[in-house]
Amino acid sequence: MKIQFLGAAGEVTGSRHLVEARLADKVHHFMVDYGMFQGGREAGNRNLEPMPIAPQDLDFVVLTHAHIDHSGLLPRLCAQGFKGPIYCTKATYELLKILLPDSAHLQLADLERAERKMKLGKWRGELPVTLYSREEVDLALTQFEVLEYGQIHELMPGIHLQFQNAGHILGSAIAVIDVQEDGAPKKRCVFSGDIGMKGKVLMPDPDLIAKADVVVIESTYGDRLHRGLSETEQEFIEVIQSTMANQGNVVIPAFAVGRTQEILFILIDLVRRKLLPHLSVWVDSPMATAATQLTEHYFSQLDSHSQSTLSWYKKNPSAVDLRFIADVEESKALNKIKGGAIIISASGMCDAGRIVHHLANNLPRAQNAIVITGFQAYGSLGRRLVDKATKVKLFGEEVVVRASIHTIGGLSAHADQAGLLDWLRGFQSPPKTVFVVHGEPESASVLAQCIREELNWKNVIIPERLHSYIC
Repeated sequence: MKIQFLGAAGEVTGSRHLVEARLADKVHHFMVDYGMFQGGREAGNRNLEPMPIAPQDLDFVVLTHAHIDHSGLLPRLCAQGFKGPIYCTKATYELLKILLPDSAHLQLADLERAERKMKLGKWRGELPVTLYSREEVDLALTQFEVLEYGQIHELMPGIHLQFQNAGHILGSAIAVIDVQEDGAPKKRCVFSGDIGMKGKVLMPDPDLIAKADVVVIESTYGDRLHRGLSETEQEFIEVIQSTMANQGNVVIPAFAVGRTQEILFILIDLVRRKLLPHLSVWVDSPMATAATQLTEHYFSQLDSHSQSTLSWYKKNPSAVDLRFIADVEESKALNKIKGGAIIISASGMCDAGRIVHHLANNLPRAQNAIVITGFQAYGSLGRRLVDKATKVKLFGEEVVVRASIHTIGGLSAHADQAGLLDWLRGFQSPPKTVFVVHGEPESASVLAQCIREELNWKNVIIPERLHSYIC
């Protein structure tokens, strides 16, 4: 069996793992995740790279969760000839019906904006490339097959799949894949997807797996520890109180799926516990609105504290003035608010969507605060803000950064170094091979060394992109 790492190798985005196995005297291929690269021009070029095999030669795809860096190129794969099934959980499929059409819409909007600027002579360089259309998204959505957590499914003779809860976002899964190759012992390959934090808001703790021959583990935060929830709450309280006292706005770029809902639950709970006063919160993202409604639908999959918080808010809706913005005109009207507002908007890395408009309007004013709550990839606008840029270019214009920038790391949907090691300790014996992926070089390297030293596991590999490894 071979695994070729087509993305998320030495970087965080573009998760794509191509597996090759010989079954019944024939070589078969399947993919675990098929995500989009994000952040900068190089990412755009990588999204256009062809697969090492023809898409029609792929038997199936296993999708761990709905985030675009894991799912975002599936419509392109299907449009290029892949006709097989895509396996995921029910909640992941429901989220994809929100995320993938939005992705297609953003690509088209970027192209149309560039074309308008080109006509005015204000565009330099090549036009953006749309990776797929809304029609191609709709076609891809017909190829999904939904599987329940914990159930074992035969995907083809010699390959069985079981999803376990990864505790990352709604529907997120650890893929446990058993492969019985010709003339070889059965091998269990465990793909972590993205592993959630224990004890985090909304999601249950990630499931532990007892046995594996091969483990592919993410390392987004493999070189650091997150702050605890109480510290995170205190940071929120301090930023909100000081900004409101200065009659400013708090602008929070947040991933529409998972992060937005987590922030809402924290804010509501802080008001419930009388740690914050009445708040005025605007959620300006149609996708986040749909994802929040879906989160309510999957009430039973939330952790017990979040269930309690949601039940309280439904009985006390006036405690937080929470408004979901629907159309573009309502979104533009938020720019007239000069103070007292908490605006949550996507995208989480600040590179697209309505958040860019809110940043353009709020960054120049010193009384405002920008709260960064998630990972910011190299090349993204969010990363430049975190790295203390004094000016940023938005819509072709330079915008001075006078607002205070705050990074609240404790909200990450990813396990930190301790969380990842705790999850690995769930294996009753060392896997034969561990691949450390989905992390920038320093993060992956530090986690790999911790696995060798603290767990005493010997064969720990940081794979190179496009390289194949025999397992």
